[in-house]
Amino acid sequence: MNPPIETIPIELIEVLNPRARNRRIFDELVESIRAVGLKRPITVRRAPSGDSYELICGQGRMEAFIKLGQTEIPAMIIEASREECFVMSLVENLARRNLSPLELIREIGALRERGYSHAEIARKVGFSPEYVWTINLLLEKGEDRLLDAVERGVIPHSVAAEIARADDADVQRALTEAYETGQLSGQQVLAIRRIVDERNLIGKGLKSVRTGPKRAQPTSAVALVRAYQKEVARQRLLVKKAILTESRLTFIVGAMSKLLSEAHFVDLLRAEGLTKLPQPIAQRLGLSDV
Repeated sequence: MNPPIETIPIELIEVLNPRARNRRIFDELVESIRAVGLKRPITVRRAPSGDSYELICGQGRMEAFIKLGQTEIPAMIIEASREECFVMSLVENLARRNLSPLELIREIGALRERGYSHAEIARKVGFSPEYVWTINLLLEKGEDRLLDAVERGVIPHSVAAEIARADDADVQRALTEAYETGQLSGQQVLAIRRIVDERNLIGKGLKSVRTGPKRAQPTSAVALVRAYQKEVARQRLLVKKAILTESRLTFIVGAMSKLLSEAHFVDLLRAEGLTKLPQPIAQRLGLSDV
């Protein structure tokens, strides 16, 4: 049996999951309703109080009616829990192709906040559980820049998850392995490296949300050389840090060797229960404990 369709007062309708509208598309909707009328009624449920309604689907249609000066609107009234209605509203939003990429993935995050598992979300929105898991990981870490790159197809979602969880050295190692195994092309590695550098320099967020794909810039020889030189400089810095760390470790080992030769100091360590040495120091001293 189909749910009943009734004409109800707009003032009695509460929007369950409000969202911003694209102005141009909204104006087209208004003109369409003005010309041919409402093609599909909105969907609501009765509020628990019984004297109002909660809007599930059709916010744009209802707002168009309001702009046209209407006070009532045809509505299909269904029986459902508030939780089920919230999910129905999110799924309809996901199906709207005028949503920007970041708006789409934030709808996935909203489902996660409502307590749904990754597998449940995947079944509801038609994405793979792995993809949903990655999106929620990036959302939790505030990785808007990586999310944008994933949705534009610049970075595979699996690579974006690795970047979010790793430091810069691990990222470089992962990119090198992906290139050597053929998972990423040279141009992809350069593009990802550029995004990672922007993320490290500017931050994880985006000043604005892109609503369309960015035109890819051709990779030039100058860009390749610049990227190579930048990577060389970074590797040299890592070598300097490694040398500094080694010298400090050598100093600590020498100092510990002298301290451990003092019987009173060793007795004090044992009395305090400090009998284990850090592994790098213990290996250099040829000891496991004091």
